[in-house]
Formats: sequence, structure tokens, C-alpha cells
Amino acid sequence: MKKSLLLLLLFSTSILFAEDHNSPSRSQVNPALAPFYHGVASGDPLTDRVILWTRITSDNAVETVGWQIATDTTFSTIVNLGTTTTDSTKDFTVKVDATGLQQNTWYYYRFSNNGTYSIIGRTKTSPSGNVSDLRFAVVACSNYQDGFFNAYNDIAGKNDVDAVIHLGDYYYEYGPDDFTPGVDSSRLQEPFHEVLNLADYRQRHSFYKLDPDLRSVHQQYPFITVWDDHESANDSWNGGAQNHTDSVEGNWVDRKEDSRKAYFEWMPIRDTHNSYDTIHRVIPMGNLADLIMLDSRLEGRQIQAGTTGATVTDTNRTMLGLPQLEWYKQQLSASTAKWKLIGNQVMFAPLKVFGVALNQDQWDGYPAERDKIIRYITANHIDNVAILTGDIHTSWANDIPNPDATYNGSTGAGSAMVEFVCTSVTSGSFITFPVPANIITALISHIKYAELSKRGYLLFDVTDQKVQGDWLYMSTIASRAYTSSVAASWCDLDGANHLSQCSGPLSPRGTNPVLAPVVTGIKNVANDDMVMISCYPNPAENEVRIQYYIYKPTDVNIQMTDMSGKVIYTHNTKHSDYGLFNDEADMSSLARGVYLMSVTAGGKVYSKRVVKN
Repeated sequence: MKKSLLLLLLFSTSILFAEDHNSPSRSQVNPALAPFYHGVASGDPLTDRVILWTRITSDNAVETVGWQIATDTTFSTIVNLGTTTTDSTKDFTVKVDATGLQQNTWYYYRFSNNGTYSIIGRTKTSPSGNVSDLRFAVVACSNYQDGFFNAYNDIAGKNDVDAVIHLGDYYYEYGPDDFTPGVDSSRLQEPFHEVLNLADYRQRHSFYKLDPDLRSVHQQYPFITVWDDHESANDSWNGGAQNHTDSVEGNWVDRKEDSRKAYFEWMPIRDTHNSYDTIHRVIPMGNLADLIMLDSRLEGRQIQAGTTGATVTDTNRTMLGLPQLEWYKQQLSASTAKWKLIGNQVMFAPLKVFGVALNQDQWDGYPAERDKIIRYITANHIDNVAILTGDIHTSWANDIPNPDATYNGSTGAGSAMVEFVCTSVTSGSFITFPVPANIITALISHIKYAELSKRGYLLFDVTDQKVQGDWLYMSTIASRAYTSSVAASWCDLDGANHLSQCSGPLSPRGTNPVLAPVVTGIKNVANDDMVMISCYPNPAENEVRIQYYIYKPTDVNIQMTDMSGKVIYTHNTKHSDYGLFNDEADMSSLARGVYLMSVTAGGKVYSKRVVKN
């Protein structure tokens, strides 16, 4: 988000990028992965099933894709298999809800097409019954243009967690000249403009999933995800967004629905009620934890209205919307698990300096609804609620004071629950000068830890006795040569409902099985100079959007002919680098009918019939 412009009053950081980068810096199409260039992913694990995902790159109208899930990497013990079809209406993405699985069990899976297999993925089902421990990697805010996804790489290789919880801003909708305080010019994302429609959102998803570090972490762990604002537009709400003007960027309802559709196509999230509207859900983890995922962004949120005034304090003002709020209360009351873990997009704890809230997009802009939630928890004596939050690109450990009690910062008395806020994977903050954490904690007593300059993730551990969050930071995101280290560890003990400093960082776990086999590097590059990733939409009204990968710098020529062979449109782009690129074929001036589009790069020619509506 363009969050925290007011945080400039308090804190700051800057991201500095080195001049040289390990090549290649851009997303990669590895020919060894054909036709499943985007790898594999899994998500939303339940006790007997898990979502399996891939995307097949195809020129055909319809593709049949097989899938297998097994207990071993050689697939000698296959526990379920099947086939499914995909086509352009799903952007050739594939999602399977693989059932018939055993609880708390690691599996390996793969897809196939015409005798060719995808890379092998690894996933795990949720536990049931008595559960002794859980561990998650908690991440958010991965802006491709801000640097390398070293946090993803670190998680993938650690082999130490049960699942990855992604709290939103999985990608950014901006163009190259918007928002980011530390653009890395070697990692400019495609499409090379702000994404606005279904084709744009699909291509931005595609671009991100071709990043080798993101592809690697998806391969090794199931993801549990929610969107935040940048999956649609900055500071979005149900009826609009800060980064959207209807007269400039089109109808908001259409844009919102396009972003949601692309998200459900490209993410390993379970479809609910055949709708792209709902992402709030519960992932049970036996008697130890219920993971309650919220949508504090698009489902019911009213427009941001500042942090003071009658509108802000209106008791009817909502971030979740009444149906989701009531559902949330029901889940809290119905849960019999020891811990209630809340996946939440924006910072819940008050963040005020001298009594003035700093960010209208956080829960500070919706204080009455926040108080309703806290009062419900305290009135119903619900213990062990821990909120997991992203969004703010900085790290925080917070007590959540009861508005009807006196909070004691020394003892934690008067705290209703706790909050762990992970920093960003790469996205920079707007803070331009460092402020020691002890100044922040002295100003705001319910804030126990704050770090405002580092990128990384939260390692979150759950046992019967406590939950613990370790903040891990990457030494750099300016290159892939990095180290990671734990900077802070905070705990909430069973029944305490307030934070205390842990005795030390979490110890490594040795319970996970072998990682799925990793395909590394660009090997055996085909003689083809180009791979066509997508050609959409078709039929088209005004333009056809093309996403392609070239293995060396070259000219790319787009030519349109009518069915008699007459050339009616040409466009040439000279690329001085290799990588993933987008182009457009303008059809606005063409009559309705069928045309032949040819895309030429080096020795490769891609041809496709396209229809003008």
C-alpha cells in the first residue's frame, strides 16, 4: 500500500541497490519445465484434501492435464490421480482438489500432458485430533521491482515449516514509475504499465510465478493466502480504490471482478460457492489451532475517511462488512482449539503518536468495529487469540489493549490478545530516517517490538504452551547473495493474552521429509529463440495482448494478415535484453473477422488465428 505517508512523521528507511546483479534478474522461462513453465503450487490444506495447481502453456483450444499425488518422490505409491481439462477461459490454469488423503501427512504431486511431466511438488495435509506443534512462515508484500525474493528462497531451503501463510500484496498492480521508493531497474515487471483488466492481471500473475524463488517456495509448501489491496489497486475498498479513477482507469466493478477472477485462477486457493467474491475461511489444525482467514479489503470495507471525526467513529462503520463480522464472531466462539490464529491484512493494534492515528487504511480508520471485536472476545472470555498481519512493510509485536480496561505496559494487564506483524518480502517503506525501536515502544506502551528498515519474514511456531514469532531478516535484496538472521523473538504464553520476550529463537525442526527435487538454472536451451506464454483475449475487440519469453536479445516482429494473405498490421520491438516481455497487437481499426497473427523472434515464428469481434 501507499501506506504510512503519515509514518514519515515518525520513522524511515531506504533501500539501496547495488549496481550489479546476479543474472538473470528478470523472471525466467526454463525450457526444461515445458509445458509447465510456471511450476506447481498447492494450498488450502484440509485433513483429507489439498488444492493442487499448475499452468500449462499451450496453443491448443483445450488441453487435457493429468495429475498424481503420492507418498514418495518416485511415485511408486500413488494415492490418488485423475485428469482434468483447461482452456483460455481459465487462462490454461489447472486446479484440482485432491481428496482421499491422510491427515498431517506430506505428499508429492505432479502433472502431465502428452507424456511430459511437470516438476514434482511437495505438500502437506492439516492435522486432526491431538496436535503437539505447528510452524508457519508468514509473508506479505512482495514487490518484484524492489529487489530479489530472497525471503522466499530462504523459506524454500529451510525445510522447517508446515505451510506458508501469505497475507496479501502477492504482487503489485503498479507500472514501473509508480509508488515504489527503491525501484531496481533490472527487475521492471511486465506488463510495462499499470494493470487494469483481466488480461493485465493474468499477465502480472504469470510474470511473478516465473520468478525462480517464488516458484521454488510454491513447489515445497502449501500456501494459505488472502489478497490485500495490490492484487486489485492501492488502498482498495468495496466500492473503489485510491489508485483508481473511473474516468481514467475504467469501471471499478469490472476491474475488481477481473482482479478477483485472475486471483482465483492463478492462486492455489479453494473456490467457494462457485464465486470469486469470498476468501474468508477457516483452516482447522486439530485441537491446537484454528487459522481464521479474513478479508479486510474487498468484501465489506467502506471507503477510508481519515482517522478522526464523526464518520470515522460511527459505530456502523465497517471494514469487514456485517455478514463477515458475524461469521468471524461465530468462528471465535465455536472454536475449541487452544489457539485462534487470525490471518489479517492490515495492522490491528492502535498506532497513534500523541493521540493521533497515523494511517486511515489500517484498523485505526475503523475503530468502532475494532472495539466491537475486542469487546466480543473479552465478554466471551476467549483466550489465546493471535493476529497475524502484513501490509505495512515493517515489523511489529503488539499487545491489543481492551478499550474498557486500563492497559499496563509493564505487566500486559488489560491486553485482550496479541498481534505479530511481519515485514515485507521486498516492498520498501516510505520512512527516510531511522528511529530506534525503544523510542517507539516508549511512546506507545502496547508496542513491544518495532523494526522499520529490514526485509524478510516471520517464522511462527505454535505449541500447547505458547505461540512464538521470530523475525528473520535478509542481509540484502539487491542480489541473490544473501544471509538470513533472527533479530527478535516474542511469545504469548497460554492464557496470558499479552506478549513477553522469548528466551531465545526457535530451534530447527527435523520432522519434514526430503524436499521435492529442484530443477535449477536454464539448461538445454532449445533451438527456439522464443516461447509464447499467452495470447489473450481471443476473440478480441481492440487489442490482443501477447506475453512471450526470448532467450537472447533480438527483434520481435508482430504481423497481422487477413485470410487472403494481405498484410494489414505490423509492429516491431527491439529488445536489448533477454527475459519475459509483453506486447500488443492493435485490432481497433480492423473489420470483424478472422485474421492470422504471426510473431517472429530470431528463428522462431509463432502463428495463431485471432478473431476480431
